[in-house]
Amino acid sequence: MDSSVPSTQSLRKDFVDQSQSASNKELVNVNEAVSSQRRPLTRRKAFWIILVLAFIVVVLVVVLPVVFLVAKKNNGGSPNTSSGSDHGSGGSAAPLPTGGVTLKTGGDGSTVTTDNGTTFVYQNQFGGYWVQDSANPFNNDARPNSWTPPLNSSWRWGVDRIYGVNLGGLFVLEPFITPELFQRYPNTVDEYTLSQAMAADQANGGLGQLEQHYATFITEEDIAQIAGAGLNFIRIPIAFWAIETWSNEPYFARTSWKYFLRVLDWARKYGLRVCVDFHAAPGSQNGYNHSGKMSSVNFLASNMGLASAERTLYYIRIFTEFLSQPEYSNLVVAFGILNEPLLGTIGQETLTSFYLRAYDTVRSVTGLGEGNGPYIVFGDGFQLGQWSGALQGGDRMILDQHPYFAFGNAGDDPITGAAADGLPGGEWPLRACNAWGPPANQSRRNFGLYFAGELAASPNDCGLFLNGVGNGPSSSQCAEYDAWESYNPAMKQGIENFVLATFDAVQDWFFWTWKIGPSQAGRVETPLWSYQLGLQNGWIPQDPRVASGKCVALGAAQDLFDGNYKPWQTGTPSSIPASSTQAFPWPPAAITSADVPVSLLPTYTNTAPIITLPPQTYTSAPSQVTVSVDGWFDASDTQLGITTIEGCPYPDEYTPTFSVVPTAPCTGPDSAPAAVTPPPAVVTPTPAVATPPA
Repeated sequence: MDSSVPSTQSLRKDFVDQSQSASNKELVNVNEAVSSQRRPLTRRKAFWIILVLAFIVVVLVVVLPVVFLVAKKNNGGSPNTSSGSDHGSGGSAAPLPTGGVTLKTGGDGSTVTTDNGTTFVYQNQFGGYWVQDSANPFNNDARPNSWTPPLNSSWRWGVDRIYGVNLGGLFVLEPFITPELFQRYPNTVDEYTLSQAMAADQANGGLGQLEQHYATFITEEDIAQIAGAGLNFIRIPIAFWAIETWSNEPYFARTSWKYFLRVLDWARKYGLRVCVDFHAAPGSQNGYNHSGKMSSVNFLASNMGLASAERTLYYIRIFTEFLSQPEYSNLVVAFGILNEPLLGTIGQETLTSFYLRAYDTVRSVTGLGEGNGPYIVFGDGFQLGQWSGALQGGDRMILDQHPYFAFGNAGDDPITGAAADGLPGGEWPLRACNAWGPPANQSRRNFGLYFAGELAASPNDCGLFLNGVGNGPSSSQCAEYDAWESYNPAMKQGIENFVLATFDAVQDWFFWTWKIGPSQAGRVETPLWSYQLGLQNGWIPQDPRVASGKCVALGAAQDLFDGNYKPWQTGTPSSIPASSTQAFPWPPAAITSADVPVSLLPTYTNTAPIITLPPQTYTSAPSQVTVSVDGWFDASDTQLGITTIEGCPYPDEYTPTFSVVPTAPCTGPDSAPAAVTPPPAVVTPTPAVATPPA
């Protein structure tokens, strides 16, 4: 590994390395390591040793914070420019004494102490190591494994492979991921109805039950296990109510954000890169329970379709401002602006208009070119081939496909029969190779960067609540698939072969999801959707790299993309031709299912105080290291936030029926944008809600 680091950083590492004992697993205090080798000293020698130690302390306490600050400003918030150093088995968790400031690091077998004082042993057989630096919470030296660049080095698109998992069900709830929460309140089917039921149950904690869930469902040890499993990315779904809610929206407002920041800290500590995914938009972009509310599609569709899209663009802007801060640029490398929009309902031209507008929103904040904000991830709307040649010239874009057999293609073919390679799996492994491989490679050629943002180990729709509360599976084999505790070796190997084939077909992927919570019965009832459970029980590979070559072994026809992307696709500044903007204007020419033309649909006005997402608070870090992290990247972005236009009627967000059908645009007395005075006003997050009338 490359060990070229700034001299001060080398000094810190050397000082820590000297504290390690001969045992590869034991962590020894620096002073104890020195005292164990102590010999009688003359007064003269003692004098010089004390002088040298005093000098080292001065350097560590006084000089390093200044060096870090300079490096931080010059290196986009990451003062560490090395591409990694050897933190071999056992690592080093010995603290570096610097007047209360500590640097800790560790590899396989090291002991991690969490914020609440509990400990666990870090297990990573792939050369990964964690780094925790209280002097610089934006230290990017950690590395999840030997084949993944540490966070302080560039990700090489087309060379490095994404082996990732989603943190589904953490900040956007789904009944099949956390069934016990929904079983507490019968007849709740989505986060909207669950929030209503919890809010009415103050005796049992009200909406505070959701905060308990945020605090406990995914722990630091989970993130450590993800790194130890040979993975290198996490995808974090998040909803608009992390920013705010409006009246009549029952969601738990502005609370998940602080726990989201905690997950980012953990990801940085273990060297995992992050894709943030805007999973639930106002109005519902697909009508599914994971969009917040099961309903009709009221995003770019129906009478509130344009207003919901405007509000979504505003939240995309707020997320972008936070994520584009240089302290997060090496950590959060991708931003999914909209999860699973229902293209068949919204329409290709209308969704393309929104994507162009969202692209302009993001890049007007970040600027163009590598290092300027995250890659922008566009959901394919379950129609990957529709995006061939779309948005050409755009700066750093990724197309996201969710290749599932479980929904719409569920079958009862056995997974224990012999596959083409003679191993269990039946026809499912070869089917995965042929169904997902060619389209993925073709998309890389015709669109650009691609990944599978969600996939699972299940070829069918078995599992409690997978199809939603009250909807059973279509497969007749669910008794066999759900009884994971009694899987025989052929069943496990059949599932694993299917998983390996799927991984190999798409090459860059995020499994959905890391963890499935137990039901009230105390067991996981949707087993093939939990990477953690499969890893522990033998149907998820211990090393994801073993998937490479699976499709060739099965005899699948492959025409792999050569990895050579066009310059603009990976960061050479370019632009989308003006002809595209003309062909797909904003607002779009049509909104499906609306009762009036687009010009008469409700819209919002930019007259509200802007919301700035708050940064994490680090009590141990020098203020000069954290002072620039204020949640807002672009100081020149001073446009105010959106709100309703006074005097204009707005239908309900999810059941948008006009009480009076408009015959003229509603402009209202406050529709003209107010004068803007920088910097933008800050709205601090509280449990209260913003209150534009619904």
